[in-house]
Amino acid sequence: MRLSDEERAMLAGEMGEPRRWAIEHQIAVGEFFDAADFVRVSHAHVMADTESLGEAGVSFLEGLASALQSERRVRVPTLTDPRGLDPAVYKRLRQSEAMREIENRAIAAFRAFGVLMTDTCINYQTILPPTRGEHLAMGDTGVVIYSNSVFGARSNFEGGPSALAAGLTGRTPRYGYHLDGARRATRRFRLDTTPRDLSEWGALGGIVGRASGSYWEVPLIEGIAEAPGSDALKHFGAAMASYGSTALFHLPGVTAEDIAFAGQISEAVRIGRAEIEAFVEAYGAKGDKVDVVVFAAPQLSLIEMEAVADALAGRQVHSQTTLLVTTSPEIKYAADRMGLTARMEAAGAVVAAGICFYQSYAGEMAEANGWKRLLTNSAKLVNIIGGYGYRPTLASLERCVDSAVAGRVV
Repeated sequence: MRLSDEERAMLAGEMGEPRRWAIEHQIAVGEFFDAADFVRVSHAHVMADTESLGEAGVSFLEGLASALQSERRVRVPTLTDPRGLDPAVYKRLRQSEAMREIENRAIAAFRAFGVLMTDTCINYQTILPPTRGEHLAMGDTGVVIYSNSVFGARSNFEGGPSALAAGLTGRTPRYGYHLDGARRATRRFRLDTTPRDLSEWGALGGIVGRASGSYWEVPLIEGIAEAPGSDALKHFGAAMASYGSTALFHLPGVTAEDIAFAGQISEAVRIGRAEIEAFVEAYGAKGDKVDVVVFAAPQLSLIEMEAVADALAGRQVHSQTTLLVTTSPEIKYAADRMGLTARMEAAGAVVAAGICFYQSYAGEMAEANGWKRLLTNSAKLVNIIGGYGYRPTLASLERCVDSAVAGRVV
C-alpha cells in the first residue's frame, strides 16, 4: 500500500503504540483486499460487545487505553454499537454480576480512547445520518447497508478491531464499497407484491440476501410501488445483510445513487406474496407456549416504541412470558419523557436501553430463565438466535404482542 508521511510515522511508532498497532492492522487488511492506499473517514462505529470480546479482548483494550492521552485519543468521532447489558434491567433478565463487571471494564477503556458511548445500531436514525459520498468506517452490518444504500455513503463491514483502528488513525483501507466499481448492481430482483409490515420487509430482505449470497453481490430490487419508510428499510437492509452478507442494495427511485450495472445482468428473480409468506411460515409455531417476545435487532425507533405501547394499551403480558423491548439510550430518554416507557412497563414489558439481544449473552439468559420459544418481528434476529438454542418465530408486531399477552403463539 502507498503510505503518506503521516502513515509512515504512525507505523514507526512515532505517534504512540495505539496508532502503531492500528495502522499495522489496517495495512494487513488493506493488503489482503488489494487496497492501493487509505481514504480518510469522517467517523467510525465500533462493534465490541463483551460476549464477543471476552477477557482477552477487554484486557487488550485496557492495554491500549493505558497509553498517554495524546497517543490513545481517537482522531474522528467514534461511536459504539449496543452493549451487552443495561444496568437498569440486567437483574430482571438474570444476567450476572460478572457480566456487569466486564462491561464496566470495557466501557472504561472505550471512554479512555474518547469513544462516544452511543450504544446503538441505529445511529443513522438517532445520532448523525451520513451523506452521499461520505467515507465511513462502520461496524454493524445493518448500519453499513443502510448507510451505503439509503444515504449513498461509503463503508465496508468493519470488524471491531478495524473500526477501532479507523477511529485511532482517522482512515481506512480504500477497497470494496469505497470504490465506484464495487457499487454497481450485479443481481436483479422483481417484487410483485408489497410487504404489509416490518416483519415482511425483513422477510423480503432475507429472501434477497439468501439469493445473493455474497458480500460482493449488489442486488437491484425493482417493483417497489411506493417509497418505504425508514423503519421498513431498516428491517429490510438488516435482514439482507444477515442472510447474505450484503452491504449495498439499490431501489430505483428510493435509494441514493444513480444505478450502474456491472456488465450484463441475467433476468430478474421474481418475488411475490407466496415467497414472502413461505419465508415467514418457515419460522411458524402456532399454539406453542411463548417464553420470550423480543423487539430488537435493530433497536426500535421512537415510532416503533409508540407502536408497541399502543398495541399493549389496556392489556397485560402473561405471567409466564417475558416481553423485552430494546432501543438506543437517546430513544429511551425520549420514550421516558413522552410516557411511552411507563405505558409499556405498566403492561409488564421490560424496556432496555443500549442493548440488542443476540449481543447480550442470549445463551446464558436462555439457560437462566428457561427460555426456548422466542417471538420477534425481526427477520434478522430469527436468522441469528437459533444458534443460541432458541426456537424462533417470526411474526408481525401486533401478533407478537397478542402472543405475549396470551402466553402462547397465536
